Amino acid sequence: MAAPNIKSSTTLTSVFGKSTGYAVTTTMAAALSNAASSGKLLKVNSVYCANIDGAATADISLELYDGANGFNVASTIAVPVDATQVLVTREAYIYLEEGQSLRAQASSDSALELVISYEEIS
Repeated sequence: MAAPNIKSSTTLTSVFGKSTGYAVTTTMAAALSNAASSGKLLKVNSVYCANIDGAATADISLELYDGANGFNVASTIAVPVDATQVLVTREAYIYLEEGQSLRAQASSDSALELVISYEEIS
């Protein structure tokens, strides 16, 4: 099924949207995915990256993955100790079509966490 036409969408899952957390590892992996046959479009309104390490700066990379290729949203952005870096904002949101995902990778395991806020549109 193709992603829904948002001009004629019938359902916005929640007026307030959804949020999910993701502990980033040193392997590029999906932090948020839109299944290939979901019948939905995901509007990513914000991505926050917090450094919870307490001792060292860590780098974050975030990409839009279309199932075959990754395209950089953020590439090796330094997140200082006990700080938060905003990677995506409501003013510059990202749509995830069916079969697409946001993937993340950290320079150090157990150092970074993401909070992703999004809306499901069908």
